[in-house]
Amino acid sequence: MDRVRDLASKKAAVIFTKSSCCMCHSIKQLFYELGASPAVHELDNDYYGREMEWALRSLGCNPSVPAVFIGGRFVGSSKDVITLHVDGSLKQMLKDAKAIWF
Repeated sequence: MDRVRDLASKKAAVIFTKSSCCMCHSIKQLFYELGASPAVHELDNDYYGREMEWALRSLGCNPSVPAVFIGGRFVGSSKDVITLHVDGSLKQMLKDAKAIWF
């Protein structure tokens, strides 16, 4: 859990993913299209990936990826991020965390 929280706090936007996950790819693309450059941690390519996956599950991520943090705060999974985007609050969250500037 400490590793996840540490990584999540190092950048304004952080996404935990797996390289084979299509929803992970979609969420990363959404962030790029909004002008953010999130830190992306691919759990299937990380030595501590399994441990981090269990930590994400304990936070309530089911499935465990994608797991999105903005401003060091856990935002949720793809469903949560898409909901925030549709209602217009995702962009403001990214601005408030200084992940985007416009």
